[in-house]
Amino acid sequence: MMRIVNTRESAAVLGELAAEIQASAWDLALAAVDEGLVDDQVPSLQRLGRLGQLGDLPTFVGELARELVEPQPGRLHRGSALAAQAREHARQRETLGFAPREVVTEFLLLRRVLWRFVSERAAELDAHDVLTCERRLNDTVDRLVAECVVAYFDRATSELAHQARHDQLTGLLHHQAFVRELELELERAGRYGHGVALVFLDLDRFKELNDTYGHQAGDRALRRLAALLRESLRGSDLAGRMGGDEFTAYLVEADEEAGSRLIARLGDRVDELIAAEELPEGFSFSVGLASFPGEAADADGLFRLADTRLYEAKRSRAA
Repeated sequence: MMRIVNTRESAAVLGELAAEIQASAWDLALAAVDEGLVDDQVPSLQRLGRLGQLGDLPTFVGELARELVEPQPGRLHRGSALAAQAREHARQRETLGFAPREVVTEFLLLRRVLWRFVSERAAELDAHDVLTCERRLNDTVDRLVAECVVAYFDRATSELAHQARHDQLTGLLHHQAFVRELELELERAGRYGHGVALVFLDLDRFKELNDTYGHQAGDRALRRLAALLRESLRGSDLAGRMGGDEFTAYLVEADEEAGSRLIARLGDRVDELIAAEELPEGFSFSVGLASFPGEAADADGLFRLADTRLYEAKRSRAA
């Protein structure tokens, strides 16, 4: 004979169970941590103190209890407070050296601990309540795990996108990315009647610096010049490394003297760093400038003109 479930009684039983879980949130989170420490299921936990091991797990236990008695699918929708907290938990764990697998394992262990807690009270529940608990706990843990995985892939995708566009040594845009940004900026400048200045610079006697001080010193000099270039630009301007010891920058809404002012600032800062022994004695660079639209109509023309002037500047310096 089929048993008719009393919805009101079932809700009361689940409410009592949820209240027990919330009251035991700290102990349940500790139990999940202890399981993670067994057989190094979550190896990174070994490096942390007790509070660090717990992280946000007690909070998630409380939220699981709430879902048990009052399920709200919107509570874990993308952009919700709980979804954001799950992602932040994943990011904090990664900062502490947790692998993505370890973050997921934490939640699976938490589910095991909670289910064991429910099973110990199975005598007080009918079959329908047991199935309801299982479904709601599983659904909520699955959504928490999904948010953690999404947080990992969002970060990984963002890092890959950044690496695909930036030079590894200096952090500036690499050649292709810079040229693409310059082309887009020239389109905007042409549309609104703004000027753009292109600055193309090259370190002097860079091979000699490498041979004298070593490649590590050469890399330090490249990174330092890249940092100086970035610091000297406005937020709307952009810099890139074209390869080797060649750098470039474009200045938006620039007048005819904008490039020269930038180079003067860079020269002053280089002199200061040489005096402070942060750059080697004799460190210098040569520059070629070109402007849009007065001297060139596109990116290729700007680079050709700036490169020609850079070569002339190097030849004059060597004379």
